[in-house]
Amino acid sequence: MSSFRFLLCRLALLSLSLLPGLALAQGAVVTTEQVRAELVAQAPEGVEAGKPLWLGLLIKHQPHWHTYWKNPGDSGLPTMLSWELPAGVSAGEIQWPVPQRLPVGPLVNYGYESDLLLAVPLTVGPEFKGETLNIKLRADWLVCKEVCIPESGEFSLKLPAQAATAGHAALFEAARAALPQELAGAKVEAKLQGEGLRLLIDGLPAAWQGKTLQAFPEEAGVFNHASAPQQQWAGAQLQLTLPVSAQRSEGPTRLAVVLRQDDAPGGLRLSYQTAAWPALGEVAAPALQPVEPEAAAAAPTSILLALLLAFAGGLLLNLMPCVFPVLSLKVLGFTAHAGERRVLVAGGLAYTAGVVLSFLALAGLLLVLRAGGAQLGWGFQLQSPLFVAGLALLFGLIGLNLLGVFEIRMVLPGNLAGARAANPVLDHGLTGVLAVAVASPCTAPFMGVALGAALTQPAPLALAIFAALGLGMASPYLAASLWPGLARALPRPGVWMRHFKILMAFPMFATVLWLMWVLGQQVGIDGAVALLGLLLALALAAWVFGATDLKARGRTVLGALSLAILAGTAWWAWPALREAPAAAAQADGASASETWQAWSADKVAQAQAEGRTVLVDFTAAWCVTCQFNKRGTLADAQLVADMRAKNVLLLRADWTRRDAAISQTLNSLGRSGVPVYAVYKPGQAAPQLLPEILSVALVRDALSL
Repeated sequence: MSSFRFLLCRLALLSLSLLPGLALAQGAVVTTEQVRAELVAQAPEGVEAGKPLWLGLLIKHQPHWHTYWKNPGDSGLPTMLSWELPAGVSAGEIQWPVPQRLPVGPLVNYGYESDLLLAVPLTVGPEFKGETLNIKLRADWLVCKEVCIPESGEFSLKLPAQAATAGHAALFEAARAALPQELAGAKVEAKLQGEGLRLLIDGLPAAWQGKTLQAFPEEAGVFNHASAPQQQWAGAQLQLTLPVSAQRSEGPTRLAVVLRQDDAPGGLRLSYQTAAWPALGEVAAPALQPVEPEAAAAAPTSILLALLLAFAGGLLLNLMPCVFPVLSLKVLGFTAHAGERRVLVAGGLAYTAGVVLSFLALAGLLLVLRAGGAQLGWGFQLQSPLFVAGLALLFGLIGLNLLGVFEIRMVLPGNLAGARAANPVLDHGLTGVLAVAVASPCTAPFMGVALGAALTQPAPLALAIFAALGLGMASPYLAASLWPGLARALPRPGVWMRHFKILMAFPMFATVLWLMWVLGQQVGIDGAVALLGLLLALALAAWVFGATDLKARGRTVLGALSLAILAGTAWWAWPALREAPAAAAQADGASASETWQAWSADKVAQAQAEGRTVLVDFTAAWCVTCQFNKRGTLADAQLVADMRAKNVLLLRADWTRRDAAISQTLNSLGRSGVPVYAVYKPGQAAPQLLPEILSVALVRDALSL
């Protein structure tokens, strides 16, 4: 498998290149069904060094739709602005107006429903000499109502340097009035007490004293926004307690809070410092948001338990359908070296190293992206259509190799082919890498709890849990390679192995078929056809380079032609593999089914208020365990009929492509991937979490059917 190292590296890079959202036409205005966004400017004295110059993104929301503040609260993502400006011109930070509280079921978000101008100051240096200021902006925002839709826009604007631009002066004046004002003379004393951070604030204006105020912490991931801050006045001193999140990932010593009087425009901003925070996990969870999963899915109470659960989950991962293709390769590897005990042992160790190191690399990438603010979880790379397509091409290539269409040694440079022949264990190590790539769509029992715990721990402990997962997955093969009787039990190599090798190609092609279905769910039928075209072009190139009876000149000409066809096909397929389907994304099967509806936090809250029980299926097309449960237990006719009779609301949260709201909800449940099954009952703030593998009896018991 050494020829696939380059392809695997390319797939890892491609998984980072996909950005969620909607690619929109470039101009000053972008309009979607949810918002109208416009790039506006104010340059009352023209574009000149030292003169005031402002740009802004004006967002007008459709009724009941909203975008988010810089701290979105319990879910959501802030609007991001990326500028392309000429030399000598630089953009400052977004000037965020005071937000409003947006309750969404059991969560509270911070954002805006009315018209919003995100103003940004520009600084013009003396080196700018142009007659026109050319501005380009890439904006990304998450707009939510009952569903959340990531959108983006490309904007451009040209400002004359010698003329005033003041057509939007009133908008910018109103935006500046809505900004929180820094209260420099105030004194703030901060102290951690129990489940909250207590602020003693002196020096507030007289007009603010004695009033009920709204508080908006600027730091994301620190406070529990669903629990309202407690406040009381002691004369002119405001005593404000901000509930600390039990799931916090940060402990900053420099913080800020924005205060607002009811719905009055503008507000006050207070900066303060706090002493060292307690270690993560020492802050007790607020009583408002307990999570009470069943014992089978209970959160680990210690790192040792998390490590044991991860090892057990990795062991059981070998029984998941997504790992079957790699099992075929491992069996082929064992039989190829029957009677060579040293090679078997070295191969087992190399496979284990490949699995563990790949889990660590994937975990490290996940932790880095999450630290950068991305809402990602286990299996995140399969939310990228490009990664799915690349994985399908890789398995197609493996299948062609097993059929004998080409041999690895014929397409590798001589030195690499020689290294592979001299070090056959390299194939076992790369098989371990491949095993992790295909195992990520699956979540075995115990894995959900262990991985959810890993992502709440410091990086060294999180990596240790992922390493335990890899050891668990590799342990059966390592044990088999170390077992002395294995070499004697395996049949001797012979002609039968050629037929067995061809037989093993068909699980590879079955995997390609499954990945093509996943891609179709992500990008539509055009994307699936594009992948078919790439597979056809790749097969042609593999045949040409594997043909041993072609003369040198013919092989050169046909090789160049096949590579040109492959490159042209890739150029043609690229847009289809990156675009979202024309229709708005729907929960898997929700739009076409009377039984299941698309998930939203609002629907959960409304159903609970009406006294209904809710079952939420957090799923994805690339999650094999999800599809097993969906087509098995959750499709049981009698179970479905009984759930309807009991008026149970069935919601499906489709995580096939990135969805910030679903990611945030999974994090709040202590999970980092799918499947997750949550039962919400009336009067209970926290859901009951079910195991990853469902049975009809288990679901009946959870729903009291």
